[in-house]
Amino acid sequence: MAFAVDKKDLNIDFFNCFNDNYLYQYVNEALENNHSAKQATARVEEYRQGVKSQFANELPTFSVAANYLGIHSPKFNPNLSISKNAFVLPFMVNYEADFLLKNRDKTKSAKKTYEMSKYDEQSAYLTLLSDVATVYTNILEYDKLIEEQEKRVNNYTEILNNDDKKLSRGVINSTELNNSRNNLKDANVTLENLEKQREVLLMELAVLLGRNADCSTDIERGSIDNFEYNAVIPSEIESDVIFSRPDVKKAETELEKAKIDIRVARKEFLPTFNITGIWAFNNIAPGSFFSWESSLAALLAGATQDIFTGGRKIANLKYKKAKYEEIFEKYKQADLDAVKEVNTALCIIKHDTNTENATKEKLLLEEKNLNDSTKMLNRGVISKTQYLNSENQYINKDMDLTKAKTQRLVNYYTLYKTAGGKI
Repeated sequence: MAFAVDKKDLNIDFFNCFNDNYLYQYVNEALENNHSAKQATARVEEYRQGVKSQFANELPTFSVAANYLGIHSPKFNPNLSISKNAFVLPFMVNYEADFLLKNRDKTKSAKKTYEMSKYDEQSAYLTLLSDVATVYTNILEYDKLIEEQEKRVNNYTEILNNDDKKLSRGVINSTELNNSRNNLKDANVTLENLEKQREVLLMELAVLLGRNADCSTDIERGSIDNFEYNAVIPSEIESDVIFSRPDVKKAETELEKAKIDIRVARKEFLPTFNITGIWAFNNIAPGSFFSWESSLAALLAGATQDIFTGGRKIANLKYKKAKYEEIFEKYKQADLDAVKEVNTALCIIKHDTNTENATKEKLLLEEKNLNDSTKMLNRGVISKTQYLNSENQYINKDMDLTKAKTQRLVNYYTLYKTAGGKI
């Protein structure tokens, strides 16, 4: 089924600016194959056909019926021969003359519902693309964390081996050896949890791409070290962009629809004008079936006015007015939420960028400490265990930097979604 949303409105090129060979590919794959997003597209088609169905009420209807007629009538005139078994073929035309434009307004209301479904579809695809990018970036993060954690496991394994030798020589007691064993077990548990989280994210990404979860191991990916946004993230977003978000546009369209529904509810109090035409052919009287002598034609035009409906129309009008007030408040809240979400995303990006920069500085300091430990180990000033502990401290800071970088990048996707893709 064809997209109702324009792909240009999704700004897919945003995901082509992360110095990665796979993200843009996966975003496009999700657009084509994600089943949840296709539901939104199918829903748009449903409402589009609903508009056509409502528009049909503005047009006349034409029908034909084939009827058998068995009759028995007294013979008033011996010369008049009437068939007792007859066949009647009436052609009927019905048309509700829309002098008050009530049906036209109903069609306009259906069109507004159709427009709202298109905004829902756009929101669904913006969320989908943001989710794909977020899950993919988190997978890259876990790839790096697992790689670093494996180094820590190796270091703790070596430390345990050294402490085991020290215990046999009487240099340390069993408590220190047990502490080393616990450190290794903790490192292995952490590694196991990281691998579990990565496996879950891989299956989640596979499903987002429309693949079977069993194919998650086939997902290719880059490296978080090279993964970086090459363009410029704006420090502020124009209000026109914010109020062009699909959820805001949907709330605005819903308000317009509610106003039309009030107008329709008022017109329900006015009379309905109907025109009915019938041209029926029969073989009751003598003559050929489709001759003028064997046909009956009638035209009926008139107005119908309800006198008593039990207060239904009044209640319906009040209901539509109350609904309009509700939607009006919803529209104002949508505007406030849109501004808040964009400002929140910009605020978080600012502070998380500062956090990442501070983490980089801490990593540089830890790198200097590791270099000093390397020199001291080469000179025999410190033991190999002390050096490995220093290396573990550096690995910890490197893992912290990976987490901070990932959080900043994920915030970019959040800003992309809250700005309706227009960044």
